[in-house]
Amino acid sequence: MDILNAFNEYETAAQSAIADATSAEQLEQVRIEFLGQKKGKLRDLQALVGKATKEEKPVVGKRFNEVRTAVTEKLEARLAEVATAKTAAESDFDPTLPGQAMALGNLHPITRTITHFRELMGRFGFRVVEGPEIEDELHNFDSLNIPMEHPARDPLDNFYIATATAMAGGPILLRSQTSTVQIRTMEQEKAPIRIVSLGRVYRPDAMDPTHSCMFHQMEGLMVDTDINMAQLKTVLAMFARSFLGPDVEIRFRPSFFPFTEPSVEVDMKWGDSWMEIGGAGMVDPNVFRSVGYDPEKVSGFAFGLGIERFCMKHFEVDDIRRFYENDVRFLKQF
Repeated sequence: MDILNAFNEYETAAQSAIADATSAEQLEQVRIEFLGQKKGKLRDLQALVGKATKEEKPVVGKRFNEVRTAVTEKLEARLAEVATAKTAAESDFDPTLPGQAMALGNLHPITRTITHFRELMGRFGFRVVEGPEIEDELHNFDSLNIPMEHPARDPLDNFYIATATAMAGGPILLRSQTSTVQIRTMEQEKAPIRIVSLGRVYRPDAMDPTHSCMFHQMEGLMVDTDINMAQLKTVLAMFARSFLGPDVEIRFRPSFFPFTEPSVEVDMKWGDSWMEIGGAGMVDPNVFRSVGYDPEKVSGFAFGLGIERFCMKHFEVDDIRRFYENDVRFLKQF
């Protein structure tokens, strides 16, 4: 039957055109050509149905519906394929390539330095203790052998808290040193003691490349029956070289602190000059007496080191103020 041959030729041509189309625009042209209601070839097939005899019409009508449905479904399926291929191409995703690690942030250099300090001192047998940042004068001055007339107690050299002072019934201030923690520890424990305390301290110092009004300090204390200055120098030298490397140069200079006797300043070499990193010395007998220790039976050393200064040296930062300027580079892989 010539009419059925025309249907077969239509279906073959439509299927071929659909398969050859590679874009949604090309498929739209195919739709208009083969399925369009006004000018499409489908109208020609409908005209053939009208020319069929009465006996041919059931067969011709059925075949017309089959051909129209087959071409329509093929077109819709091809449209979905083209859309999927376009999405994959636009994403530039290649499942065969190896994955890329996500860029993660990092701990701030100060935090990393504190963590490293804890680990090193733990290897030396020191345990970590903590104390409050808001202190009374007993722990910040009196028990540390700092008399009332000492310039370190000048209100202009400390951060006193007026509201807290009124509520507590006595002067309250932000601690100016972590030495307060050694007092609190010795008040509660008997010798032997081997501790470090790491935390923030506050002093209204003028801001410059090596000074800040808030900084971090590590306080160390070792008390037993036979502690001497040689052990103190050994611990500090081993610590500095463990953290900064075996080539770091350090030196000890005679100094004075009310809570240690004898006392030393500890410096490290930075470039062509020396930078102070902390103070140390043998615990003064008056400090032992203030916490109920007998200075005739025990001895000990104490040291306080500036964490930022070690951090500056380790990470090659030339100004302490850089740590507190919210520079996002410090949180990247440093």
